[in-house]
Amino acid sequence: MKRVFTMVGNFEERNLTIWDIRALKGQQILTQTLPSCPEDASAATKAGIDLLNVRFEPEFPHRAAAIRGVSPKTFTTFAMPLIGVSSSQEALRMAHSALQLGADSIMCQWSLEFVETLSKAGIPVQGHVGLVPRKSMWTGGLRAVGKTTGEAMSIYQDIKDLENAGAWAVECEVMPSRVTEELSKRTSLITVSIGAGSAGDVQFLFARDILGDGPGPFPRHSKQYCDLEYARASMQDMRKTAFSAFIADVHSGSFPASQHEVKIDDEAYQSLVTELDKVQKI
Repeated sequence: MKRVFTMVGNFEERNLTIWDIRALKGQQILTQTLPSCPEDASAATKAGIDLLNVRFEPEFPHRAAAIRGVSPKTFTTFAMPLIGVSSSQEALRMAHSALQLGADSIMCQWSLEFVETLSKAGIPVQGHVGLVPRKSMWTGGLRAVGKTTGEAMSIYQDIKDLENAGAWAVECEVMPSRVTEELSKRTSLITVSIGAGSAGDVQFLFARDILGDGPGPFPRHSKQYCDLEYARASMQDMRKTAFSAFIADVHSGSFPASQHEVKIDDEAYQSLVTELDKVQKI
């Protein structure tokens, strides 16, 4: 663990710092996930995940705080909403709010102007290239990006622009693996691969995808390591079966049985009946 002094003035510990992550570029691939809930984050941390990514919702700050709270020593990037800020100052203010909740880094799909503003303020910023789902109207929908020379060169320019704006990392989403490999070795940025092959400096998957936590379909680039959706459905079936059995037992008279009832000895019971009879006659 590394002792750090955070931007909001707290002495804390982290498993990794940006300096460490940069030093590992080309040497070791790190793992990252985006937990949906504190339980996901706690399990990921205990399993040894290197980095966390947490959605930051300004209207529901307690959600990000709760996830951060169970993994206080894991390097964590807060993913900012695309809309909600209309100026560099608003972007800076929102980033400050995230830092107050424990963010070590900010991931955004904002303009280069906003990225540069945060960088100049000393805030670690991560960009996003390739398939940017919320900007998929520009790229023809939810599809792989970078399969042509023109698209790949456009991604390269996006990365260089982020470098020049002061970013320290970039999420590369749904890109050809060989394109990721070539671009990753041509940038100082830490490349975070999600569906962009094995050449990224960090391998990133959503906890929902890793855990099979939903009805699907899951992205083609993801892999499910368990099936929480099935387990949850099985648990619901178990609940229904248990309630049905309870109802049947009540109707048949088999519940409550003798072992479920509080006992009173015969002498006390007869005394009670005598007293009740007296009261009733009065």
